[in-house]
Amino acid sequence: MNRKKKVKETLLKKHKKMNSKIHRSNKPRYISKAERAKMEAEAAAENQQVPEETATKEQSENSAESDE
Repeated sequence: MNRKKKVKETLLKKHKKMNSKIHRSNKPRYISKAERAKMEAEAAAENQQVPEETATKEQSENSAESDE
């Protein structure tokens, strides 16, 4: 009886391992609190730079239109 049980257990373990490799989780990767804060800070800094650049472009376009 023990021998049958042992064989069955080993086969089940192999089957479970193969199944787990096939069916990967669709969960997103965990991002720590510190990483999230860092990403938010970078995004905020990027957002501050973009309006300044667009403002200078708009001013240069407006001055070009007024020159005409």
